[in-house]
Amino acid sequence: MNLRKKILPSLILISLGLAACSEQSTAPATEQATTVDTVAATPELGSFGVDLSQQDPNTKPGDDFFRFANGKWLDEFQLPADRSNYGSFTVLGDRSDQRVNDIIDELSAAEPPAGTIEQKISDYYLSYMNTETLNERGIGPLRESLARLAEIDTREELIEALGRAQLEATASPFTWYVGADRRDPDRHQLVLGLGGIGLPDRDYYLLDTEEYQNVRSEYVAHIERMLQFADIENAGEKAQAVLALETAVAENLWPRADRRNRDLTFNPMSYEEFVAAYPEFDWNAYFSAAGIPELADLNVSYPSAMAPVISLLDSISIDDWVSYMSYQHISNLASVLSEEIDKENFHFYSTVLNGVPEQRQRWERGVARVGSLQSLGEAVGQIYVQKHFPEAAKQQMQTLVENLRAALADSITEIEWMGNETKEEAKLKLESFRPKIAYPDEWKDFSDIEISRDDLYANARSVREFNYADEISRLGKPTNREEWGMTPQTVNAYYNPSFNEIVFPAGILQPPFFDPAADIAVNYGGIGAVIGHEMGHGFDDQGSKSDSLGVQRNWWTDEDRANFEKLTTALAAQYDSFEPVPGYFIDGNFTLGENIGDVGGLSLAYRAYQRALNGQEAPIIDGLTGDQRFFLSWAQVWQRKYREDALIQRLSSDPHSPSEFRVNGVVRNFDEWYDAFNVQADDALYLAPEERVRIW
Repeated sequence: MNLRKKILPSLILISLGLAACSEQSTAPATEQATTVDTVAATPELGSFGVDLSQQDPNTKPGDDFFRFANGKWLDEFQLPADRSNYGSFTVLGDRSDQRVNDIIDELSAAEPPAGTIEQKISDYYLSYMNTETLNERGIGPLRESLARLAEIDTREELIEALGRAQLEATASPFTWYVGADRRDPDRHQLVLGLGGIGLPDRDYYLLDTEEYQNVRSEYVAHIERMLQFADIENAGEKAQAVLALETAVAENLWPRADRRNRDLTFNPMSYEEFVAAYPEFDWNAYFSAAGIPELADLNVSYPSAMAPVISLLDSISIDDWVSYMSYQHISNLASVLSEEIDKENFHFYSTVLNGVPEQRQRWERGVARVGSLQSLGEAVGQIYVQKHFPEAAKQQMQTLVENLRAALADSITEIEWMGNETKEEAKLKLESFRPKIAYPDEWKDFSDIEISRDDLYANARSVREFNYADEISRLGKPTNREEWGMTPQTVNAYYNPSFNEIVFPAGILQPPFFDPAADIAVNYGGIGAVIGHEMGHGFDDQGSKSDSLGVQRNWWTDEDRANFEKLTTALAAQYDSFEPVPGYFIDGNFTLGENIGDVGGLSLAYRAYQRALNGQEAPIIDGLTGDQRFFLSWAQVWQRKYREDALIQRLSSDPHSPSEFRVNGVVRNFDEWYDAFNVQADDALYLAPEERVRIW
């Protein structure tokens, strides 16, 4: 729900919002659903869990259901100056940040003993807040590393520097991570990709819209200013060279829809085969510099782009590569340098690209730095759940998950476009789904990280080196299924295809997603649809390419796959027609997995809701039927406003559709929504019954 796909060591995550053998569920998929017990308390939102005061009664539900549910809020809410977008996720994210800040304040006041995780959390945060020291040091912490880059004058030295790029926070067009082997999720494998560009997507370099032309002009000016902070001569010329270099890389990057295709990006080979396939590059020197002297095999994500990018090492001068790495080094570490450097980086990446005029308060940025997954976030989360997560909510979530599992089992049994052979495999995969709820059972050990109160740059380096060493140490070792790809305080959820697991951190188990005091229809339309969304990822256009053990293989008959792709093609075409910003359309293929997750998730949640009613008719509450409350809950979850620049960036780089279309693009495919709100053929969202797409 960060709403985007995120790659982390050992894990490929497909998140809800804003990215091997699994354990068997504790209850069979066919178990009779049970109603979630609620507590005798007042819902946080409205009288039953939906805030009806945010509606626009002048908008017909069938014309714009998103506005019907949220229109008053959309008209009256003013985006804070420090946000590119704001909505339900943000509200909970702010609440989580405040709680984490309170935890850090309490730890700092207690003066925890040296070497304890409490000391590390407190001192990392305090070092970030010490702007006086940061401003005195300026670019100083990077002088030595920038000088080393400036000394590169041979191709061999350049290759070694590219090999150290991830450890040293510079840049390289070659990127890699260590994750689960898609053929054998019990082992790790290095995955080699391409990237290393400073703009959000290849479109920013290659398309000549006025928006993208302006961004490129601003980018060059920004690079020049960043290089000037380090007193690098001819900064203007070098900035132009950096843009030209990144453009040459971008020309060879695959289109975004292809980059998420698990068939196209799965190209495993032995290391010997790899070296023979791309002999123009000294891979032994590259990986040795990266701290990986031996490599048995790897997966090459974008094979057809490798040779053209390698050739750039000869066609582009070493001086230009040094300028590129130097700029990216300063930019990557700007947030741990002086305020003027940090503000310049913010100006381009937030103001220019996203239209955000002001930075978030420094304490908020400090919380984000210390509390992220790549930092000390899991340690913070261990304290967070002790203070803020009721165990009763975990039990209720387990019941909801099993109800959704049963609903999907019913759906698989009943669908007519899938044959029995494929259905058996689908049911096996469903039964093998492993839910993880709220927080890990095993916590990460941070004892090797050294943190001091007076050196932010050294602290950030210590964390980076810890994570880097942890990642490369995984090669040759089995994967760990107890690992989490999000912190407990994160307001999000994800599906991990290699482990066939669905994960729901404690942070999302709050209103409007989940409220034990809310009406059952609201919880099914909120967190129930989130659960269904993550389950749906296991059966979307890409997740469906892995089996119950997390192994990437084709478990479909050709006929069933063709039937499935006919439905997904129709859904992609629906989203292709949506134009959130004039001239900028949703890419239906790029967002297809998330759109399948949304449509399928809401469908499964509705089915589970009906099961939970146990044949009884839902009561009328505040004049609304159960079905109306269910769909309003879904619309409330996606309440959000965007700045236009941020929305344009999202359309080119985020596989999730904007919130408006996660509501309107979904409900128009539900017969039950038409009935609940009396939607007619002349309403704007109306689709003829034969055009409506329901996959699961």
